[in-house]
Amino acid sequence: MTQKITIIGAGLAGSEAAWQLLKRGFAVHMIEMRPIKQTPAHSTDLFGELVCSNSLRSDDAETNAVGLLHQEMRRCDSLIMSCADKTAVPAGGALAVNREEFAKMITDTLKSHPNFTLEIKEADLPLDSSEPVILATGPLTGDKLADELMTLTGTDSMHFFDAIAPIVYTDSVDMSKAWYQSRYDKGDGTDYLNCPLSKDEYNAFIDALLAGEKVDFKEWEKNTPYFEGCLPIEVMAERGRQTLLFGPMKPVGLRNPHEDNRRPFAVVQLRKENKQGTLMNLVGFQTKLTYGAQKEIFKMIPALANAEFARLGGIHRNTFVCGPKVLDETLRLKAAPHIRLAGQITGCEGYIESASVGLLAGLLTANPDMPLPPAETALGAMLRHITIEANDTTFQPMNINFGIFPPVERLQNGKKIKGADKKKLYTSRAYEALTEWLKNIQ
Repeated sequence: MTQKITIIGAGLAGSEAAWQLLKRGFAVHMIEMRPIKQTPAHSTDLFGELVCSNSLRSDDAETNAVGLLHQEMRRCDSLIMSCADKTAVPAGGALAVNREEFAKMITDTLKSHPNFTLEIKEADLPLDSSEPVILATGPLTGDKLADELMTLTGTDSMHFFDAIAPIVYTDSVDMSKAWYQSRYDKGDGTDYLNCPLSKDEYNAFIDALLAGEKVDFKEWEKNTPYFEGCLPIEVMAERGRQTLLFGPMKPVGLRNPHEDNRRPFAVVQLRKENKQGTLMNLVGFQTKLTYGAQKEIFKMIPALANAEFARLGGIHRNTFVCGPKVLDETLRLKAAPHIRLAGQITGCEGYIESASVGLLAGLLTANPDMPLPPAETALGAMLRHITIEANDTTFQPMNINFGIFPPVERLQNGKKIKGADKKKLYTSRAYEALTEWLKNIQ
């Protein structure tokens, strides 16, 4: 008898998971609430509807982590990538699609499969199911299902408001101006990297922050209130020029070894974002500044003048779990192992990342004993980050980027490897690791 797998949610992740299961001989029963109940962002009943942009970002598989993920998914016979390639529209080096044709192709492909069934309803969390379930309800998960998931996993494991601070690559910070030290020398002193500002530098920074271009909330986010604990940094600055000196830029408990151990006038603290320490989070710097304004303004911090950003900041409505706290390394809920999570509800960020986690959820459900994708691959790096590698006390959604991969060699012939040459080391290593892994999952 054909084993049936239930998938809740017909977005990119749910659709990709369904395809991976169907092609391996499983029956898929998909539950989707649209169009009976629409989200504030969707407008159709099509699977895989893109709601904000038609771009799946860079398709450069040689020097870009997103393009690498595209190529890895193609090699895994991804439905999302196949439909994207067939409905692509000109967009330079990016992979952009005709949104309606893209969603319709995904929908038609799945609905025409003889082992696929669809049920339109608002689902409950299937705690008593005797069969595997994949929950792929996305960042706009309905309140009812979100409440049930929060009850199961604990109130501190669910997030409904995505306050994201920028993240920089650690090796792009100017260490002649920054230093490692925890406030009041608590801990081992390596968790925080401090970037000082003088009085004049601080005032210039505040002026730029107040004048910087901001992004408006999307229509469905406008009733989402700010939390006092995660105010945008520019909102804090609007409350008074000195406000940040008593908040995220306070200098107390710190001494600058580059200036005779004097206390700086102001300081921006960077905190480790992953266990490897290759990524650093700008503590308290969640923001509604545009991406362009962020790059310009945050590089006014002297130690970050040449910083490379793995992710820029933002604030928007989102529902996701703290993956490192509630998921095992195969995406199963620790509190209910028959349920796997997929897509953005796991804490990945972005269309293609969501689809890639759906692909992995489908593969792991089909064969729970299969080897996990190597950490050196984009698929493996993404999986490890959202399940075991990220800091579970500061966890926030993450796009694919080379900062979550195991580091590559830093030196070649005594010289530091950087830029495109360094990125090519990541991608070539990933292709080798993926080739070996694919031999074991076909």
